[in-house]
Amino acid sequence: MKQIILFVNIVWLPVLLFAQQLDSSLIGKDAVNKIRDSIALPKSLLLLPDSSRIVENKVGQLTYSYDEAFNKMLAANQYLNSTSKPVAWDIQEKKRVPKDRLFYLVSLIVLLLAFLRFVYTRYFNNLFSFFFNASLRQSQLIEQLLQAKLQSLLFNLLFIFSGGLYIYLLLMNKHWVDNLDFWQILAYCTLSLGLLYLIKFFTIKFTGWITGLKEVTNNYVFIVFLFNKVIGIFLLPFIVIIAFSMPVLANSAVIISLLLVGILFLLRFLRSYALLPNQLKVSGFHFILYIIGVEILPVLIVYKGLVVLLSKNL
Repeated sequence: MKQIILFVNIVWLPVLLFAQQLDSSLIGKDAVNKIRDSIALPKSLLLLPDSSRIVENKVGQLTYSYDEAFNKMLAANQYLNSTSKPVAWDIQEKKRVPKDRLFYLVSLIVLLLAFLRFVYTRYFNNLFSFFFNASLRQSQLIEQLLQAKLQSLLFNLLFIFSGGLYIYLLLMNKHWVDNLDFWQILAYCTLSLGLLYLIKFFTIKFTGWITGLKEVTNNYVFIVFLFNKVIGIFLLPFIVIIAFSMPVLANSAVIISLLLVGILFLLRFLRSYALLPNQLKVSGFHFILYIIGVEILPVLIVYKGLVVLLSKNL
């Protein structure tokens, strides 16, 4: 056993001795310089955690403190941009506007249209057949539409609901009713539109009764409310887009819908004027005066009333 231990010591001790590092005191000055030069320093500055220590930059043999080296590195870094004037970014909390009520209201109006389309399919088809085919004005199709009193009333209610909601969305798109009660403003818009056409209906009927031209006034009322029914249906896709889409798309939908409504109103005037000369001698000038007095002025009065009401509440 002693011989084995002696043999191991003789073999491994020289190896352990060669593994020891050389004492720096035994190394000459030239060797120290060679070791120092052999250390590969990067071109960038070497940073040490202690600011009191001095580090050496091989480029130019300059010495920098930790703070100087750190500031020099920040100034040289183009991604940090520490030398420019700082800019403060204001962070504003996003205001979330709940649209649950608007969603359910639009869903109810669309459901009402689907119900009317399913139950009164024949009336719906006749309505659009007469609207797109001007040659059917004096045919039996008019009698069929005039006899459907309940269907006509329900589609007129659809126009009132969709038109009132459309007016509210226009006001909301202009940010005029952001801080006002949803149901209150919607009720004002819907009731104003309904009251406007109710007064117009009774005015035209009363005029026909006074002058003895009931057939002419009935045909005119039929044309007016026919186009109102079509407008109420055509507005539903635009209502969905304006209510739930991005502002850019909503603004485009507002412009397109206003153009469409303007074209339909112009077509309604032309269709009405084409119907009247066959039964009543009316000049174009007098018809224009009637349009301004009965069609345009009431709308302007309602608009002025809404503006005054909103200006008091804002």
